[in-house]
Amino acid sequence: MKKNNMVAMILAGGRGSRLFDLTKKVAKPAVHFGGKYRIIDFALSNCANSHISTVGVLVQYESILLSSYSARSSTWGLDSKGGGVYVLSPREKDETGLGLYKGTADAIYQNLDFLDQEEAEYVLVLSGDHIYKMDYEKMLQEHIDSKAEATIAVIEVPKKEASRFGIMNTDNTDRIIEFEEKPKEPKSNLASMGVYIFTYKTMRKYLKEDAKDPASSHDFGKNLIPAYLRDNLKLQAYRFKGYWKDVGTIDSLWEANMDLLKDNSGLDLFDPDWKIYTDDVSATPQCIGEQAKIDNAFITQGAIVNGEVKHSVIFSGVEIKEKAKVEESVIMNDAVVGEGAVLNRCLVADGVRIPDGMVLGNKKNKEILLVSKSFIAKAGEENE
Repeated sequence: MKKNNMVAMILAGGRGSRLFDLTKKVAKPAVHFGGKYRIIDFALSNCANSHISTVGVLVQYESILLSSYSARSSTWGLDSKGGGVYVLSPREKDETGLGLYKGTADAIYQNLDFLDQEEAEYVLVLSGDHIYKMDYEKMLQEHIDSKAEATIAVIEVPKKEASRFGIMNTDNTDRIIEFEEKPKEPKSNLASMGVYIFTYKTMRKYLKEDAKDPASSHDFGKNLIPAYLRDNLKLQAYRFKGYWKDVGTIDSLWEANMDLLKDNSGLDLFDPDWKIYTDDVSATPQCIGEQAKIDNAFITQGAIVNGEVKHSVIFSGVEIKEKAKVEESVIMNDAVVGEGAVLNRCLVADGVRIPDGMVLGNKKNKEILLVSKSFIAKAGEENE
């Protein structure tokens, strides 16, 4: 395949409010996942594995940790000559003096000078908060072969869940003929993955026109894609068959972690042909005590387990003390589960210390219980 200059732009500025306490002080893409990773590792690793050398990470809310983390280009092998990871903050300020991106399309518009500087032919727009492995080079080749102005990655979802997504309706050549945002009665089950490839020259023109429209939400799904369709530009759907999950809620983040326990989920973090890179963190070897009972658990290096762990994911730095029982739960970095504590269907946030003997969650609960520092503090006050 001829090398084309495709620049990746990762949208990483969302509040992540549906993750509650997990994103109070940390941007959603910087939330930990799978023992030792952060969510943004997947988008960055996909870029590295797809031989994309130049990546812009567009940050906004609670961006300090995410910015310093993403800027370490060498972690993902993206420090090659002429490339690297560039952290891009908003340029324009609102009436309060804060720099903000007004929408996904506006985020790219505010960085047109960066794309001009990089002499982009194609622009790959990604979300920084999805878990998946994808070869963007294959998607680019289909974009070029189909002579599309924009190509949108889609994945088939159960028809009953399609109303939760942006849905692409296509003809028999997979040309997109209609886009519906969370339709009540979806016509297809092809959900947008939030992965776009645009031919830059055309995109640049449409972004500048959108920026002048005071009635626009400056959003790809609400404004830019409909404008392309209105003007009969060619939009192509790229069908993706692998694992993909939007981890924007506590339940979906828990589910994605639990998928690591399944042999057939398609989420393999140890595939040598498609490595998921992360910051090198020195961790002591796993310490499994003599009293420990382990049943179908994903236990990360650096965890200390002396209790009972069943069908759970245990992150680095976690300590599970004697007689504690953890089942169907995700225990995030550096948390401590006290002696005799019992957890069922919980997601325990980073650094939480669960008191001895505390019982949390229930097997019968449909929703996952988020156990944060404020949750434990409130529980302590109620017991005083």
